[in-house]
Amino acid sequence: MSEYTFNDPWWLIILKVLAIFVGLVLMTLFTIWWERRVVSRMQNRIGPNRVGPFGLLQSLMDGFKLGLKEEIIPKTAHLAVYWIAPVISATMAFLAFAVIPFGPMVSIFGVETPLQLTDFPVSVLYVLAIASIGVYGIVLAGWSSGSTYPLLGGLRSSAQMISYELAMSMSFVAVFLYAGTMSTSGIVAAQEPIWYAVILLPSLLIYATAMVGETNRAPFDLPEAEGELVGGFHTEYSSLKFALFFLAEYINMVTVSALATTLFLGGWIAPWPLSLWDGANVGWWPLLWWFVKVQLFIFAFIWLRGTLPRLRYDQFMRFGWKVLIPASLLWIVIVAAARVVRNEFSVTTQELLLLGGGLLVVIIVGSWVLQVRSERRERAQVEAAKAEMDKPFDPYAGGYPVPPLPGQEFTYTSRRAKAAVVEGTATRTATAVLPGESADAPVPSTSDPEEGTHA
Repeated sequence: MSEYTFNDPWWLIILKVLAIFVGLVLMTLFTIWWERRVVSRMQNRIGPNRVGPFGLLQSLMDGFKLGLKEEIIPKTAHLAVYWIAPVISATMAFLAFAVIPFGPMVSIFGVETPLQLTDFPVSVLYVLAIASIGVYGIVLAGWSSGSTYPLLGGLRSSAQMISYELAMSMSFVAVFLYAGTMSTSGIVAAQEPIWYAVILLPSLLIYATAMVGETNRAPFDLPEAEGELVGGFHTEYSSLKFALFFLAEYINMVTVSALATTLFLGGWIAPWPLSLWDGANVGWWPLLWWFVKVQLFIFAFIWLRGTLPRLRYDQFMRFGWKVLIPASLLWIVIVAAARVVRNEFSVTTQELLLLGGGLLVVIIVGSWVLQVRSERRERAQVEAAKAEMDKPFDPYAGGYPVPPLPGQEFTYTSRRAKAAVVEGTATRTATAVLPGESADAPVPSTSDPEEGTHA
């Protein structure tokens, strides 16, 4: 159950809603500026530095520019769906923040209230449900544009988000098993002695990978592959509607980062050694710790964008279905077994860690053995194929002439020369062998002397 009881007056609820809305917009503007500055430093450039101090107002001016630009709507677009799609994406991005805890109990105008809009026993499932509804905005945007490339980009993006949402959801199961609740504030309270990023590190790694694919960010930004789909599902959007998609993308980055902070980094709980200070987790200070942790995840997004190249779509989908999802299932089984062993057989933490370490070693060794066998099998197949390629090639072996494969060589003989050889052989077979002449004597060639035999 939730750690807090929410009995806020109506004016405080409105104040919290406005604070979350304004905070997310400001954080989006800051994230865009910070991304441009960090990527420019990685690429040895300057980045935005003219509009406002250190270029901080550049993102705000870009927002005004997008809002005032001329809007172009395709003639073949379905207007109702074309208008509602960006609204769905942006609205769902804002709604997901309703259950994120920012801090403990504080006093706001004399009212004791938690720094959280609301909470209930299945808050994490609420976030997943909202994220699933956000997929509709992308699908509808691609379909309603009335163009081929936005449609393909929408289908690709929806398949990508659905695939990685499965792995992301399963990475939460281990957290639920340890915390005993799906409430966000309850999960934060359960991490008071030690963060789940330490004891559930594989879950954090799976979630961190899945959240990059879920938000369509590099190196998983396949719906925006410039050489194939131009801009993806929002290719035909402009002006304010494109700004809504842009806003939704960056708010989703903040949302998944805030959820990772809540589930794995202790939420607003101060990190060590700041936690040794008695006032670190009291008052408004936890809001600062929460913001710093979220920015660390966003910096990881930016770092990946400036470092890794884009994957191929088949590699990306294969990685999600054949690596992340099986790894999530295996990790859930290991965590569930560890919990059962610890509760039923009174196993200490040290013994459990030793057992887990031994199991991890067995898994690593088994994976290495399977990898070695796979490499040997591939090497044997390559050698067999190479030996097959080294054999003399006969283009008429199957009765019909076929071209040689790459690496194969054969000696070319003109059709006239072959016809002469065949004709001479037939004549010699039909004619009686003269006395003193061997049947194996060579047959004189009847081909044109100027034709010759080509090698």
